[in-house]
Amino acid sequence: MNPKNPLDSVYFIDLPENFTLSDAAFPIDKTIQLPVQQKDSEAPGEFNPKEITMEQILAGILTVLAYDKKNPNLDYYRSILKKAKPNIKTELCEAAILKTKNEDFDLAEEIFLALHGLEPDDEAIILNMALFLDQRADNYRRAGLFEDADAYDADAESYYIQAIEAEPPLPDAYFNAGFFYLKQHKYREAKDCFETFVALNCEATEEELGENGAYKLSRANEILENIKNQNMDDERFKNAYDLISSGEEEKGLEEIKLFLQNNPKVWNAWFLLGWGLRKLEKFDGAKQAFLEAIDCGGDKNADCYNELSLCLVAEKKFDEAKSALQKAMAIDPDNTKIISNLGYIALAQGNEEEARKYFSIVLELDPKDAIAAAELLKLESTN
Repeated sequence: MNPKNPLDSVYFIDLPENFTLSDAAFPIDKTIQLPVQQKDSEAPGEFNPKEITMEQILAGILTVLAYDKKNPNLDYYRSILKKAKPNIKTELCEAAILKTKNEDFDLAEEIFLALHGLEPDDEAIILNMALFLDQRADNYRRAGLFEDADAYDADAESYYIQAIEAEPPLPDAYFNAGFFYLKQHKYREAKDCFETFVALNCEATEEELGENGAYKLSRANEILENIKNQNMDDERFKNAYDLISSGEEEKGLEEIKLFLQNNPKVWNAWFLLGWGLRKLEKFDGAKQAFLEAIDCGGDKNADCYNELSLCLVAEKKFDEAKSALQKAMAIDPDNTKIISNLGYIALAQGNEEEARKYFSIVLELDPKDAIAAAELLKLESTN
């Protein structure tokens, strides 16, 4: 999260006489001040209204659209932007996608916010905003920045809710929201989303669905069958997750143990049991639960092995912990959380060179990872 207010660099001014925003000039409402973005080269207080450019005004409008949702003149600002830059929506979409691919998340977020401000009722933009925030939350969680990840998850959910409430219904909104809830172990919400996605596509022909649509429909049915077979939308399972994630581990453990009595082969439940026990620092019981999770089908989930490694580290079984993390990396090779944990094990074993290698890899994948940077700095200062 960026604590700096982007609106601090925007000035609201009356335009100089005869100023036009494009070669094809159009009437300007002189009663409404226009936002102007301060130049990077200008120091605070050096703003000169006589030297403003069209680009500064358009940049100022984009900033207001992104960050000042209650501004009373938004419709007027949108009209100016669209007249001056008829292709602005396409340009912003392409720029946001490119910045996201390059993991320049701060700038991508600014562009997505401006896009949403430009077209607040565009269902596709709302869904793309949800997908971006969802991806950014994943990025923070992999880096171990859980508070930031939770904040972005909350923002993503608010956009997913807007997308699934759209009329007419947007099938992809339900499909993607289903995966969002699936990651959060909110299986009842995930089930509702996937069931709606299937219902919206049940009468479509193969030609109408296309290859990608047919795959999504098959995947949704597969997930629904899995949720049903493992009884993961059970109220007790949901309560257990909510309690453990909110810090009421003891109550959550009681719920998940009762669930496991009737559902002993559900790997997610064993994982939840292990997670709660590990949070309470009951490492031996947690370790056994994670091993059960792996045996019951969690062997394709990197988090199972990562959590298992934390228990083994607590027992100072570093070689076994390293082996577990290597299995996690085989499943999710770019997960910086897992790679960092390998670095910490190397440090615990006195292997500074190997630790340096792992923390350097983390920074290659995520140059903004403050934890890895701090560990590398410590290693450099000791040599």
